[in-house]
Amino acid sequence: MRIALVIEYNGHNFFGWQMQENLLTIQGSLETALSQIADEPIKLFCAGRTDAGVHATGQVVHFDTHAVRQMRAWTFGPNALLPASIAVCWAQIVPDNFHARYTALSRRYRYIIYNYPARPAILAGRVAWYYDVLNIATMQQAAHYLIGEHDFSAFRSAQCESKTSMRNVQSLSIVRCDPYIIFEVTANAFLHHMVRNVVGTLLEVGAGFKEPEWVQAVLQSKDRRMAGATAEAAGLYLTEVTYPLPYIFPIRNNMLFF
Repeated sequence: MRIALVIEYNGHNFFGWQMQENLLTIQGSLETALSQIADEPIKLFCAGRTDAGVHATGQVVHFDTHAVRQMRAWTFGPNALLPASIAVCWAQIVPDNFHARYTALSRRYRYIIYNYPARPAILAGRVAWYYDVLNIATMQQAAHYLIGEHDFSAFRSAQCESKTSMRNVQSLSIVRCDPYIIFEVTANAFLHHMVRNVVGTLLEVGAGFKEPEWVQAVLQSKDRRMAGATAEAAGLYLTEVTYPLPYIFPIRNNMLFF
């Protein structure tokens, strides 16, 4: 039997999604809890592997099990065992050909910046911080160059293992909700650090260091050294993964203040 879950987590104190020996990870914590509920080893597959410090409100995972449980046991059971910063929000039986990663059509990420002279305290680790005033209009103009299918080599990390750097960015919006700036980007898939590198590059424009047209030159260069610095992990959230019908999973965007 194959089961899909929607997961929410605060990644601040974790070393990312992927299991790592002797390190606290989201995958390791979930597999430990689910294995106790199933009374057998559980191996999880996720829609998108998030880095250390990155959060999620709509991560989708799947696993196979021989255990027969009421569906509510796959939410309430692990939640009783997991740390408070991880929660299983929803569970559903899916066909054996469903795959959380390979069946997905698109992913959506939200990046939140606290744009204020003094650093945040209560939201530390949950939002990024930029102390100087940022120009939303110029960043929106620059973001236009990134829409569509392109070679995003200039925005991938040196550790990226993807076989191709071609990605299709379907939407990229930037809005201000004082004192916050919210980036929202949807694509068929993302390269390692792609969203954070895009945000870091757009910040160069928003701060007035570069003109909007510079982003097009960065994209066309296919050279990571041309782009801006990688934005910090704290502001990044995986908010939604979409699948073809009949797979419709709940959206958890309402948990992000905006």
